[in-house]
Amino acid sequence: MLAYLRETLRLFGHIQLLPVLESGEETLVGGQAVMEGVMMRAPHSYCVAVRKKNGEIVTEEAPVHRMSEKYPIFRLPVFRGVGTLVQALSLGVKALQFSANVSLEEEGKPKEEQTQISGWAMTLQMVFSFAFFAFMYKYVPLQLTSWLQGQYPVLENRILFNGVDGVIRIAIFLGFLFILSRFKDIHRVFQFHGAEHKVVFNFEARTPVTVENAQQFVTWHPRCGTSFLLVVMIVSMVVYMFLPFDLFWQKMVSRVVLIPVIAGLSYEIIRFAAKRRGSYLALLTAPGLWLQRITTQPPDDAAVGVAIHALNGAMALEEKQGGELVIA
Repeated sequence: MLAYLRETLRLFGHIQLLPVLESGEETLVGGQAVMEGVMMRAPHSYCVAVRKKNGEIVTEEAPVHRMSEKYPIFRLPVFRGVGTLVQALSLGVKALQFSANVSLEEEGKPKEEQTQISGWAMTLQMVFSFAFFAFMYKYVPLQLTSWLQGQYPVLENRILFNGVDGVIRIAIFLGFLFILSRFKDIHRVFQFHGAEHKVVFNFEARTPVTVENAQQFVTWHPRCGTSFLLVVMIVSMVVYMFLPFDLFWQKMVSRVVLIPVIAGLSYEIIRFAAKRRGSYLALLTAPGLWLQRITTQPPDDAAVGVAIHALNGAMALEEKQGGELVIA
């Protein structure tokens, strides 16, 4: 029971970081760090590879269809960002659940007797995590800014109010990330995050994907969820400035309701910036690359090996489904 509770707390911490660790984009190859492992995704398949305590690497893989292929509405601007994010988070939760259950396994114990994180437990984790997110990044900044408004009447100006609200939100986010990064478990997952990026860079370079080659690349990647989440915070600051709401409850409700819209707009900005690296909008993604100095850490060869194992599994399944992607 104690191990289960400890793993549940670890899982909660990882779920808080889920948007940070996700690639957050429908792409050729992307991935996500999990507990002692990596999930890699190809266009129509994914594979999670996790290293057990005895050194063995275990995997879980499955085919996956893009939201835009199942539902045409998710091919439209803004909507495609929402669909991509929802699917990425869904796959991320599955990958985290698998890695948590591997961590809970006890050697020599029959599978039916192993303690596992159930589906309903994951649902409760997600509900609680969303409530925590709304409280930490919506309610707290709004409450603090409202208090400051009482001290400084100049903040009655809607633009200034939402500007201060946005700065407080970003400060809370950066502080939360920094504190989490000091924990050993989170530092380890940031190493797997770095391993995932190195292997993706290696694959995109069309050079043989090996531990030695992957280790030559940097750990920060422009398609990382860290960059996406920071853009979301900047875009939300601008959007809130144009909302004609003055009452506290109106501002709070609008901030929660508009989460999908802001996520969709942010996706479009990142997509545009990726295609036009020299544009002014590309500057919005630069802080995310800087921030990845925290959310990614140099991995050891073992972590890179796990990431390569996950990539190979995803690509093998992709080929079985008729995909043309092969590792150079």
